[in-house]
Amino acid sequence: MADDTNVEPRWKHDGVRVIKGDSLDSNTPQTPGMFRQAAINHARVGAQKIWAGKVDIEPNAKTGVHHHGELESVIFVVRGHARMRWGEQLEFVAEAYPGDFIYVPPYVPHQEINADPDNVLECVLVRSDNEAVVVNIDTIDPVEQPEEVYWVDPIHKAPE
Repeated sequence: MADDTNVEPRWKHDGVRVIKGDSLDSNTPQTPGMFRQAAINHARVGAQKIWAGKVDIEPNAKTGVHHHGELESVIFVVRGHARMRWGEQLEFVAEAYPGDFIYVPPYVPHQEINADPDNVLECVLVRSDNEAVVVNIDTIDPVEQPEEVYWVDPIHKAPE
């Protein structure tokens, strides 16, 4: 009979990982006006297909315009009032609040804005690859008055 006393149990170090909120990694691409921190990526946990982290935006601040290449992004608003602008001239705008999810398709130029003058905007980010891709854009001339967009799908109608 073999002695298994010195064998590590399966999944002990390659299974579930808990990344503590106070140990996030700020060594990730940044965009002016926001502070990104990685929680889940290839370097930290061996992730193959996702990147996750958080972003904080100071009161009344707006980020630089950027996109995330071929990656899809999901932003979950934890605390605060997010205003998203997007498009070739940031000509579209939408509002998001705690509990709301924001989807950003590949290559879409966008800007996050903290619409709260007094509190930090806190969001969780998830992207469709294991490394952060950030392409900062300095050449956009934003329109003065963006068009407000309320996303409507075949199931959910715009509020009256």
